[in-house]
This record gives sequence, C-alpha cells and structure tokens, in this order.
Amino acid sequence: MKGLLKNELWDNRELTIYVPPTYGSKPDRAYPVVYVHDGGNLFDPKYSESLTVLERQFASGELRELILVGIRPLQRLDEYTPWPAQALSAKFADFGGRGSEYADLIVRKLIPYIRERYAVLEGPEHTAMAGASLGGLISMYAAYLHPDRFGRIGSISGSYWYPGFVDYMRAHSLEDRAYRRIYMDVGSIEGKQMYPLNRQVHALLRQMGHDDDRLRFDVEEGAAHDPSLFPMRLPKALQWLFADRTGKDKKIR
Repeated sequence: MKGLLKNELWDNRELTIYVPPTYGSKPDRAYPVVYVHDGGNLFDPKYSESLTVLERQFASGELRELILVGIRPLQRLDEYTPWPAQALSAKFADFGGRGSEYADLIVRKLIPYIRERYAVLEGPEHTAMAGASLGGLISMYAAYLHPDRFGRIGSISGSYWYPGFVDYMRAHSLEDRAYRRIYMDVGSIEGKQMYPLNRQVHALLRQMGHDDDRLRFDVEEGAAHDPSLFPMRLPKALQWLFADRTGKDKKIR
C-alpha cells in the first residue's frame, strides 16, 4: 500500500480513513471522497487486497485518486435499515429502522468533520456512498433522502428484500441528474429474493430515466451472498462511478 490508512475515533465510533499516494504533494489539490459502510471491511488490507487493486487503478490512470472514509456502525441492524421490521429469524434481533437518523448524522456532522480535516472536493459529483448487503441498501436509501449530497452510489449485493423498500422506491422518484451515477451488482446464486429484487430495483431506476451512462448493473456469475467476496467488487464499482474526469482538483472552502 502506497497511500496512508489510519483509524480515528469520531462521535464514539471508529473511522477507517484512507488517503491516496499523492495526498499532500500539492497544497491546492483535493480529492473525491467515498463514505463506506461497515468501517474498513471493504478496503482495509487486513481483510482483502482491494486497496492494492485500487492503487493499481490510480497508477494506470483508470481511476482518479480517492479518499475513503469507512464508518463503523454502532448498531448495524438499526442504522442500515430505513424503518422498523421483524427479524428474519429468532436468531437475530429485530431491525431498528434508524437509517434516516444515520444518514442525517453523516450529512450534518461527518461530512463537515471530514471537510475540515482533509482535502476533499465538495459537491455531489465528488461525493459517493458505498456499501454491501445492508450497506448497499442504506446507500440507496441515502440517495433518496439526500439526493443533492450523494451523487455517486455504490450498492454491492444490496439487501432489497427489506420489507417495503421496493414499494418505497416506486412511490418516491429519484430524479436523474447529470452528476448522478449508481452502480449495482449482485451474485447470480445469492438467493431467491436477492437476485430478482436487485434486477427489479435496476428496472425501476431505468423507468425513472437513469440510462446506461449513469446506471450500471452487473451480475457476478456463480457468486453467493458471501461477505468475503464483497471487498474485491469495490474497485470495479468505484472505477465506474468515477470514470469521468470532469472538474478540476481544486479544494473548495
């Protein structure tokens, strides 16, 4: 790893923050930022080689350098769900449905905190949210709640089986914007609900006007719903989300 990875304590939770290799080399250079759920699970070298792949993309010019902010949840089943729902089985707690509070916390407190301390570009076209499973669900929900904040959404094996979420999407349009890009993927053998509901969500977004330039849906053939597989899909998601090179890397205060 050529960039820098460090942990910070913020609002009683752990942040895992990655800054790319050229960070700090030019005082006026700033970078897009990706807010990633589940802490560093999708990019920390302790869990996978995804950062190695990302840095290879940086070096080759396939991807602009990015800052990653991994947010460790306090209560995952509460913070990553949009409204309360019963547990899938007696082995688990019920879902708390505090997703709107969690998204508001990121917008009101975390984004200003990161902007004060790191050279990040402002604006939805430079601000992404990404996650896997329930992290993919809350990323999509945040796009609806704060469409002018998160212009790039990465949903890896999003949990669109969550009760009422597809109906919510039907009732609340996510208007297409020039800056918006949404990446979705799902494994072909993830289960009876995961695969068809991800396809259904993709179809709904297409109906709302999101075309192939701003919406991508990949199927990972032979992939089950396995958290160990999610990190290596993050580089592909980010490469597509930030494929364009518009705008100047100048910090805006």
